[in-house]
Amino acid sequence: MKRSQLVREVVEVIVITLVIFLGVRFAIQSYHVEGQSMQPGLLNNEYVVVNKALYLFQAPERGDVIVFHFPRNTSVDFIKRIIGIPGDTVRIDSTHVWVNGALLNEPYISAPSNPIAREWKVPPDEYFVMGDNRPESDDSRYWDFVPKFDIVGKASIVYWPLSNWQFINTYSTVYAQTTHNH
Repeated sequence: MKRSQLVREVVEVIVITLVIFLGVRFAIQSYHVEGQSMQPGLLNNEYVVVNKALYLFQAPERGDVIVFHFPRNTSVDFIKRIIGIPGDTVRIDSTHVWVNGALLNEPYISAPSNPIAREWKVPPDEYFVMGDNRPESDDSRYWDFVPKFDIVGKASIVYWPLSNWQFINTYSTVYAQTTHNH
């Protein structure tokens, strides 16, 4: 093999490796779960894979577990479940959540607990999020909405510790009755 051909092949491998690395780096990210706000589904000190490219092709959906920049301090990232999408009406009382008039039967929560009874209309390009551990979650019930541009991506897989490996359930059947009321 000629020296110039070898050099070209080495350069090709380096370029291809770099393109793959940058593509993966752009598309996915690791996120370290800190705290108990998503228990029982996600535990403190677990690591999840976040799909950063998904929402370039489709809108976030109710039930998606997302990582986002906290609206009151965008240098901090949070992980929560989307309860309401743009145009939805979300209503809570002390133990229940309704979306567009449909009562949610939420098998993923630790305990039904809301601080007050209140209703929100989710504005365009914003999302209403709640932690699964309702008594311990700092979420939209306290500070309103997450702008779409603050969403990092969808958490899709718990990968660490290995013993906890799982796909993250979006519980789409819970939200099947929540049609839009525009």
